[in-house]
Amino acid sequence: MPRPVGGGDISSAWRVRADGHHVFLKTGPASSYEMFLAESEGLKELEKADALRVPRVLGCVVSGTEAMLALEWINFEPASTDAEREFGRLLAKQHRCRKKRFGWHRDNTIGSTPQINSRSDDWVQFFTEHRLGFQLELAARNGFGGTLQVDGWKLIDGLGKFFSGYWPEPSLLHGDLWGGNWAVAAGHPVVFDPAVYYGDREADIAMTMLFGGFGRAFYGAYEEEWPFEPGIEERLEIYKLYHVLNHLNLFGSAYLSRAESILRNLV
Repeated sequence: MPRPVGGGDISSAWRVRADGHHVFLKTGPASSYEMFLAESEGLKELEKADALRVPRVLGCVVSGTEAMLALEWINFEPASTDAEREFGRLLAKQHRCRKKRFGWHRDNTIGSTPQINSRSDDWVQFFTEHRLGFQLELAARNGFGGTLQVDGWKLIDGLGKFFSGYWPEPSLLHGDLWGGNWAVAAGHPVVFDPAVYYGDREADIAMTMLFGGFGRAFYGAYEEEWPFEPGIEERLEIYKLYHVLNHLNLFGSAYLSRAESILRNLV
């Protein structure tokens, strides 16, 4: 008998028994298939990094009116300082997996919002067009104009100045690394629900800072493995803005003042 599992805002999740083992099953309408397929490919991409553990993909199918993604079931436990420290160290290892160009071989989603990953040699152009610009245009269509749009496009026009002397490399990113997308199993960190692409490693770090769930041990261990470069504070705000704009577009005006505040401080 399937048992519902809480925690998801977009899809339904279940614990089911198959061939004598428990399986994590994510379900949605048939239109969710491409989103599930992108998630499964993202998990496999992270697995190839041989860094952080991810749930093993068992299958991704569409049948009639329903799409399904099956993953191994993992029993989670409370996080510890040691696990956080290992998480920071292994995330740095994951970020050292690099490609020649920014983006990825396919588009995916951030939440339920399309995330365009067309490959590019220019990080500022990529982030302008496929991240901030995309979200600002979506916000305008959703009725969020005024100061948000004025300051947003002003930031985009001057975005290059925040990257003067800083040349990010296309690192393998989780892409949606908030506190709800990691846990601990058998003492070791596990990540899931990715929105994978290759981009500036600081973009992952910024997402960890938005909603809590990461302690000093995590950041300390990461920086021991791969120290941050000057100017990171303002760049982190830029990367946070992408996710705040996405939350504005997904969940409404509760995120408007936060987006406007970040913009005000940057421009």
